[in-house]
Amino acid sequence: MTAIPTPMPRVKSTWRWQSPAMLIIPLLAFQLFFFFAPAVKLMLFSLMTQSADGNIGTPWTLSHYWHFFSVALYSDVLWNTLRISVMTSLIAAVLAYPVATVLVRGHALLARILTLVIIAPLAVSVVVRAYGWQLILNNGPTGLLNYVLLHLGVIDRPNTLMFTDWAVIIASLQIFFPMMVLPLASALGKIDANLPFAARTLGAPPWQVFFRIIFPLSLPGLVAGMTLVFSLAAGSYVIPALIGGPRAQMLGNLAEQQIVAVYDWPFGATIAAILVFIVIAVNTLSMKLLSGRRLHGVEK
Repeated sequence: MTAIPTPMPRVKSTWRWQSPAMLIIPLLAFQLFFFFAPAVKLMLFSLMTQSADGNIGTPWTLSHYWHFFSVALYSDVLWNTLRISVMTSLIAAVLAYPVATVLVRGHALLARILTLVIIAPLAVSVVVRAYGWQLILNNGPTGLLNYVLLHLGVIDRPNTLMFTDWAVIIASLQIFFPMMVLPLASALGKIDANLPFAARTLGAPPWQVFFRIIFPLSLPGLVAGMTLVFSLAAGSYVIPALIGGPRAQMLGNLAEQQIVAVYDWPFGATIAAILVFIVIAVNTLSMKLLSGRRLHGVEK
């Protein structure tokens, strides 16, 4: 007689709990508790009312937003934040293309040295670098930049750079520049080196090679880098506080003043919420641009 095989015992499937996706649960819990919950609470504060004794609660109101956009001082700070952030992003993009090209196409030793020069400042505190820029951009003759220009005979009297928008832009460029170079270098590295070479062989001038080949193919890295720089510059607090001064205030400084100095939490939360909405809108727009470009590439 043929022996009937004994069925194997059923092993309970545990693949769901062993999935690599489960590894992100601790990170999600951390972000939920320490970031999203306080951010939501801050957003709710912007819709609440603060009583005379300092308690925050109902009734719900939109008066803080109306007050922000109806007062010229606050609107000027908003436009100043947008202007500084946009200019920092645009200048960083222009300066990043040659640097990223050297990183990708240059000699290996030169690329390593340049990478070290770009990455090394990230190990230094933003506060320390801000004080360093104070020494460089000081308005008096003892400022490093003015001292050099005066002794070279380039200028007759010291320039006024400190506590201006340009001082904030210059310092922000140095601090956030790696966030522009690294995504752009990654995008340039994915471009086939034979494409520009073939275009030059067919007689295309360098500017046409850049605008017809390199620039369109590097757009994902450019958009990602500009989004990062814009978001970081718009939310910056240390650089405008130490280098911008009262004449180059940004939304982060204004929110800090309302919460710490005035102790007006609802209005400070309103300013923070407006800043968050701006950053989210810019990031959403960049993702739409990238997704639309990918879809257009697939259709082609």
